[in-house]
Amino acid sequence: MRKVDINKQNKRSSLLRSAYDLFTDRGFAKTTIADIVQRSGLAKGTFYLYFKDKYDLRDELVIRKSAQLLLDAYNEVKAGPEVPETLEEYLTAMIDHILLALSGNRMLLKFISKNLSWGFFQRAVRSESRSEYADLSEFYQLYLARLGSTPDMDCPDPELLLFLIIELVNSTCYSCILYETPVSLEEYLPHLHLAIHQILLGYTKPSSCHPD
Repeated sequence: MRKVDINKQNKRSSLLRSAYDLFTDRGFAKTTIADIVQRSGLAKGTFYLYFKDKYDLRDELVIRKSAQLLLDAYNEVKAGPEVPETLEEYLTAMIDHILLALSGNRMLLKFISKNLSWGFFQRAVRSESRSEYADLSEFYQLYLARLGSTPDMDCPDPELLLFLIIELVNSTCYSCILYETPVSLEEYLPHLHLAIHQILLGYTKPSSCHPD
């Protein structure tokens, strides 16, 4: 990589790091672009070379932080002593890893709350220019392969199925982790696993459920 490209990458990374520190410390609304560039030690005009506005920077941070959660979960499950055999086992193992990570980093959970969603996932797995998301794309291809090889599964829209599962996790676990409401995460996980099982069962051909 050329020196000029490394310099640009370093400046962009500095803006992202500074913004994340400020967003999680002061809150997004109370953080200004001037605050971010001052923390970064860069000129204010430099900010607009990389981001359109504060919202654009926040969206990039959400993508990076959320994608890293999925990447860590995928790599952990892939490297585990017992690789899950079924699609359901693979998904629940990854989800458990993600939720355990978030329960240990509540600051991160608050930052990406209600943003761990399909939109960022699509941008990550479909962007060929984002080499840092190569493993995430690999996970999606594995998901498609597992789905296609699962007996009696009839899923005409694999993206929609994954969307349902991601949104289910995103929308139901925030309160369990932060406030233990309506129950603790530990108490909630079996119910979440059952819900995922029922979603997958909904895409199972009836003949497999009621054999002759």
